[in-house]
Amino acid sequence: MTIWKMGKILSDNDRYEAHRIAAIVPCYNEEQTVAKVVRDLKAAVPSMEVYVYDNNSSDETVRVAREAGAIVRSETRKGKGNVIRRAFADIDADIYVTIDGDDTYEAADLPRMIDTLLAGPYDHVLGVREDSSETGSYRPGHEMGNRMFNRLVSFLFHSQVSDMLSGYRVFSRRFVKSFPAISKEFEIETELTVHMMALRLPQVEEKVGFRDRPAGSESKLNTYSDGLKILNVIFQLVRNERPNLFHGVVTILACALSLILGLPVVFEFFETGLVPRLPTAILSAALMGMAVLVSSVGVLLSGVRRARREAARLAYLRLDPPAHVPAEDTMLYRNVPSS
Repeated sequence: MTIWKMGKILSDNDRYEAHRIAAIVPCYNEEQTVAKVVRDLKAAVPSMEVYVYDNNSSDETVRVAREAGAIVRSETRKGKGNVIRRAFADIDADIYVTIDGDDTYEAADLPRMIDTLLAGPYDHVLGVREDSSETGSYRPGHEMGNRMFNRLVSFLFHSQVSDMLSGYRVFSRRFVKSFPAISKEFEIETELTVHMMALRLPQVEEKVGFRDRPAGSESKLNTYSDGLKILNVIFQLVRNERPNLFHGVVTILACALSLILGLPVVFEFFETGLVPRLPTAILSAALMGMAVLVSSVGVLLSGVRRARREAARLAYLRLDPPAHVPAEDTMLYRNVPSS
C-alpha cells in the first residue's frame, strides 16, 4: 500500500522515517501469543523497532519472539514495573509504545495513536480499551475494579482518566526520560497515570480494540492481590503528591478524637474541680499534640513536594517535545492503488 500526501507518494515506512519509534512488549510465558503481537506491530508501523523483554519465562517466549523479528532482552527481577523501568532506561527513541504480549490489544490502532501524539503534540496517548468480543473480554472483578480506580484517581488528582489500568500507551521521549518508575509490578500503570496528572502533562485518550486472550493463554493478573497492590500505590502517591490532603485528613481525625475524649473531662473539671479520668485526659492531650505535629509535617512536605515537582518539570523541559506535525499532514492521508 502507498500513501499520497501533498502531491508526494510515500510508503508506510517513510511515514515515520524522521522518528525513532520503539515498542516495548513485557512478556512472561507468552510463547503462544508473542509472535503474533510482534508481527502485528511490525505490520502496523514497519519502521518501528520491537523490543520483547522476557521476565524469567520458563517456556519458549524468547525463541519465538526472536524468530518473529523482535529484539529480545531480559529483566530478571520479576514484575512488569521492573521491566518498564529497565526498558525506559535502556532504550533511546523519540516515541515509545508499551503493549502487553498477550495479544489482547489491537496493534492496527497504533498508527492512529502515534499520529495523535505528533499532531498535538502530546506527551501521552492512553489507549482506552473498547471491548470487541461478543462474550466480553473483561473479567467482572477487573472491570469493576478498573472503574473504581478510575474514579478514585480522577477525584484525588483532579484530572479525568477513563482507563488508568490500560497497558497500551504511546509516550514522548520527554515523558519517558522524566518518569522515575518506582513500581515493581502491575501497579506501574497507576504510577504512569499519576505522573502525567501530577506534572499536568499534555495527554489525550484514544479508543483501541480489546479482545479475549487466545484459548490456552493464561492471565497473570490476580484480581484481589493486584488490586490491593494498586490501592497501596494510590495511597503512597496521595501521601507523596497530595501531602496537604493526606496529613489534613489525619489531623482532622486526631483532633476530632481528642475533642470527643477530652471535652467531657474538661466539663467535669469545671463542675467539680477534679480530673478523675486522668488517663483519658492524657490521651486527649496527646492526640491534640499529634494533630498539631502531623499538620506541621504536612506543611513541610508540601514545600518539599513543590520543590520536587519543579525539579521534575525542569528535567522534563530540558528535552525536546515531539516534532509537531500540522493537522493537514497527519489527518489527510488517503489510500491509492499501488502502481
